[in-house]
Amino acid sequence: MTDRLARGLDAPICLTWELTYGCNLACVHCLSSSGRRDPDELTTKELFAVVDELAEMQVFYVNIGGGEPTLRPDFWDLLDYCVAGKVGVKFSTNGSRITPAAAQRIASTDYVDVQISLDGADAATNDAIRGDGSYAMAVAAMEHLAAAGMREFKVSVVVTRENVGQLDDFLALAGRYGAQLRLTRLRPSGRGADVWDRLHLTGEQQRRLYTWLVERPQVLTGDSFFHLSALGEPLPGLNLCGAGRIVCLIDPVGDVYACPFVLHEQFKAGSVRDDGGFAAVWRTSELFTSLREPNSPGACASCGSYDACRGGCMAAKFFTGLPLDGPDPECVHGHGEAALLQASSSRPLVDAGHSHRGGVFVPLTRRT
Repeated sequence: MTDRLARGLDAPICLTWELTYGCNLACVHCLSSSGRRDPDELTTKELFAVVDELAEMQVFYVNIGGGEPTLRPDFWDLLDYCVAGKVGVKFSTNGSRITPAAAQRIASTDYVDVQISLDGADAATNDAIRGDGSYAMAVAAMEHLAAAGMREFKVSVVVTRENVGQLDDFLALAGRYGAQLRLTRLRPSGRGADVWDRLHLTGEQQRRLYTWLVERPQVLTGDSFFHLSALGEPLPGLNLCGAGRIVCLIDPVGDVYACPFVLHEQFKAGSVRDDGGFAAVWRTSELFTSLREPNSPGACASCGSYDACRGGCMAAKFFTGLPLDGPDPECVHGHGEAALLQASSSRPLVDAGHSHRGGVFVPLTRRT
């Protein structure tokens, strides 16, 4: 099955869709450097046309994000249109616009799930990453969802050096509201490139995280930590890089990238505004075709763990200046450390506003 998926599918299993880079927060690790809206964002009509394509391709669900996706006035219209077309929706939000009424709407709508982003189990840890008041804002959103009867929504945490010691607290917090905990990996893309050296996990922290996850299979990871499978028992999931094979990303202006963590020209496959739309990009782009070719293990060929970790995350390698056929920078066997020393002066430039051409900042206030 893994080999079949590595060769790609006629349609992605799911895709990430960033509706806007407008946001009222400025999280230090934001992979898309969000903050300002792009004046060339897809129109409502264009959004609906993409949904029609996804429905025809039988895409299982879309993972909508941003920025803060609920900032767009047509967000709820898009959600309803997706559901009517039998395209499931999972959307990520900082919680600022999850009012009691919004929570009721979410809880009463089929095929919709929501992720509340949180990066500390207490205000001090979280707000140092996400900004003052963001912890209270997220907790209020969770309270509204729980009160509306929404069960098993997600509490989404980017694991860092500062919060990895709070895993049990995160799990307890999610349980308090009938939610599921979802952990994701810190990638050195967007603003995350500036803080990765300071915030990414140490080797010892990675080993503790792996043990913690193995003992708690109910915690979701979305294959974020498949590189940790080199430590022994594989973690739940596909344990492979799905970029351009089973997943991809559509950005606010319709550009299609191999995955949400490589928002860089080198990994742009086309645009939904091109002839043939999204389906043509997915099925015929040269980039995606090349990604679906059998991979060479490269520098990892002599490592007995290659079949378990598949060399790790493409984005983590690229944005730390490592070759794509080299070891993951956080390789649990330490093979990435020496490679990082050699690559320290060759990291690609990251455009802090890669898709904010002349964008304007749109302030967003918490709604109660």
